[in-house]
Amino acid sequence: MNIAFGPVPSRRLGHSLGINNIPPKSCSYSCLYCQVGATHVQQIEPQVFYTPDEIVRQVSAQLEKLQSTDQSVDYLTFVPDGEPTLDRNLDRTIDRLRPLDIPIAVISNASLLWQDQVRAAITKADWVSLKIDSVNDETWRQLNRPHPELKLERVLDGIRAFTRDFRGTYVTETMLINSVNDNDENIAGIADFIQGINATCSYLAVPTRPTSEPEIRAPNETTLNRCYQILATKAPRVEYLIGYEGDAFAFSGDVKQDLLSITAVHPMRESGIARLLERALADWSVVDELVSAGKLKQITYLGERFYVRYFPTKNADKDN
Repeated sequence: MNIAFGPVPSRRLGHSLGINNIPPKSCSYSCLYCQVGATHVQQIEPQVFYTPDEIVRQVSAQLEKLQSTDQSVDYLTFVPDGEPTLDRNLDRTIDRLRPLDIPIAVISNASLLWQDQVRAAITKADWVSLKIDSVNDETWRQLNRPHPELKLERVLDGIRAFTRDFRGTYVTETMLINSVNDNDENIAGIADFIQGINATCSYLAVPTRPTSEPEIRAPNETTLNRCYQILATKAPRVEYLIGYEGDAFAFSGDVKQDLLSITAVHPMRESGIARLLERALADWSVVDELVSAGKLKQITYLGERFYVRYFPTKNADKDN
């Protein structure tokens, strides 16, 4: 498994070297809009997936490759195929990464922060993103499709407890889905909650990549603006996360491996792949070969062509 990938261009973190510390796909949620696909293993108890030694080894090796090509990294970011806080070794891994002297970020769905050991682990990061798509139980269950043992109020209490103790930078992220959580009442509830946790910034996102459920769509511009205005009445700073992050993907020396590593957690637009191939002095036959081998999958979403890593499931034959 390729644990380290990128760096990829991040709208919030600059050049972010991704750390895929959870295999596909173990998560506490199975969100309608997930870009990695449906959750195969839904769980809420952290476990050991990879050793800290293996993660640090792969991150260090990727940094060495990038150094030889004069490419910079602004953050080491835990942004895996599932929920990063399900990794029982997350705290030890962060400690082991510290000597690399690069800020560490964790992008979490925040659903497990009611667990003391999870809060203790994620508190070691420098920058944390917390998902808050709804504070209404019915909407939360419809959109995030949580593990059956999760309770929304417990999740929200965990977020409150984390933000009281954390001394780094934390932001919230709300994914807006047309006719699901983009109504005034839902956004007002989120705004009230965010007002009480004093986040540095509250991001409003919309789907920009292929989603788990193909019929999912973003709100229109009028609705998006209304959501922004409602949230801005309570949150100190609100920003959109609706633009394309660019095509500045890195080349580490092995273009096939880079494509497979990045697309495992970050679907790439056709234009992004074209630029990566250009930097690698390669042509489109590399992509055609990976598609023919069943390692990459082409998806058209909202008129754009994307390529994603193909992970066959046990029911793949039935699905075909």
